[in-house]
Amino acid sequence: MQGQPRPAATVEETISRMDRYVALGLFGQQEVAQLLGLNVTDLTCLGHILGAGDTPLAAGDLAGLTNLTTGAVTGVLNRLERAGYAHRQPDPSDRRRVRVVADPTAAAHIIAVYEPFYARLGAVFAEYSPDEIAVIADWFGRATVEMRAHLAQVRAGELGLAAP
Repeated sequence: MQGQPRPAATVEETISRMDRYVALGLFGQQEVAQLLGLNVTDLTCLGHILGAGDTPLAAGDLAGLTNLTTGAVTGVLNRLERAGYAHRQPDPSDRRRVRVVADPTAAAHIIAVYEPFYARLGAVFAEYSPDEIAVIADWFGRATVEMRAHLAQVRAGELGLAAP
């Protein structure tokens, strides 16, 4: 696929578009979570569990991916188990650790919810060259690092802001 000419955009315009996409995504996640009988945090964690595929995540890995405390992850896993979306299983290499596995039926249900959206995104990506897709992937990876750094500052109270 050959890349197509794109209209010029400033950094400010691009950040504005990103903000609108992220905001719409947040509202979308709220609706999907409600459809599935979950809250957004639990749905996000379930997404990471599903994304791990055949290599189940340890609870601590899930905490690292989501920036949640291990205590918060315990609550998430309890709710996901009660709802039938996931279960814990002993780590075969270290029985003191647990791994989290998605229920196959629940996984199929969630995939059915997201599959149409991912197909739409696939159609969008089809309009980009492999080099352009590499730039997009690189940007998301680097932006994720910066988001983690910013969240660490927010959590540490380093922004010097007081509530209005």
